[in-house]
Amino acid sequence: MADLTKALGISSTGMQAQTVRLRVIAENLANQDTTGSAPGADPYRRKTVSFQTKMDAALGTDTVRVKQIGRDKADFTVRFDPANPAANPEGYVKLPNVNSFVEIMDMRDAERSYSANLSVMQATRGMLTRTIEMLK
Repeated sequence: MADLTKALGISSTGMQAQTVRLRVIAENLANQDTTGSAPGADPYRRKTVSFQTKMDAALGTDTVRVKQIGRDKADFTVRFDPANPAANPEGYVKLPNVNSFVEIMDMRDAERSYSANLSVMQATRGMLTRTIEMLK
């Protein structure tokens, strides 16, 4: 039974990590058009999530955790829009380095990972239920 409980804990930490990833993706998508607020100011910079394995003392095994939420160092693109309040003296506005196609692909990957962890959790719960019924 301890191994089944451990499997539940491992799946849970995986789901938590993917939840953070999905939240960051949603924030990126929500800000894909957010320019700076002053002339020449930098726009929204895409956030990234990196993971690490970390020993969970309670479970006695390695689990996945969010290592950090970083910033994408990719260059900003510019667009000529002299009427925009964020335009520099030449009339160019810096645009966020968010690519909605990349974000959607990351979202699909996070969704699959979350779903896989959920499936493991559901199977483990079923095994625990059957074990308890057998012990009655």
